[in-house]
Amino acid sequence: MFNWKADVKFFEQFGNTDILAADLDVTAKVVNHGATVDVECGVEGKVTVPCDRCLDDLELDVETNFSEVYTPDDSSLDLSQDIYDYVCTALPLQRVHPEGECNPVTIKFLSK
Repeated sequence: MFNWKADVKFFEQFGNTDILAADLDVTAKVVNHGATVDVECGVEGKVTVPCDRCLDDLELDVETNFSEVYTPDDSSLDLSQDIYDYVCTALPLQRVHPEGECNPVTIKFLSK
């Protein structure tokens, strides 16, 4: 079992500027079968993104997991692309504060 943290620097590696902050716990169970490697991976935590409505920071809970069978071509196994993809697809398409929690000044201008 492997455990590590993914923060905003992790997302910056992929050129992602939408994620302003991140505090994610990643857990991976890896079983090596020689020619293949089974991986069960779970990701939990929070990311901060701009609200689509008011542009203020919006903290979102993230919880996702995946299982994959890999055929590594060398002695290392890099899960970073899969972790990035699964976290990004776990985020909602519309990222907005709950009703009444957006920046009231911005909402005032949008209401005109």
